[in-house]
Amino acid sequence: MLTVITVTLLLVMVLALIRAFKGPSVFDRVLAANVFGTKTVLLIAVMGFLFGRPEFLDIAMIYALINFISVIGILRYFEFTHGGKAEDET
Repeated sequence: MLTVITVTLLLVMVLALIRAFKGPSVFDRVLAANVFGTKTVLLIAVMGFLFGRPEFLDIAMIYALINFISVIGILRYFEFTHGGKAEDET
């Protein structure tokens, strides 16, 4: 069962990466990168459960915080450099 979950998470991560590279706007790319980060946190947690290593949850929480802070930073950068508009709208 956990193998199916792991494979499904990897498939969703690949789809998020494709969307991040092909997204029509910056905000679509940022959203796809956020989805990729969230699925990575889930994958780390599942792998920790699979290997019986509870310290993987600490790594997953740190990765989630880094993902959250980086998304906020990227969005603030685009808010101030592009006036809150995507590249297509300028």
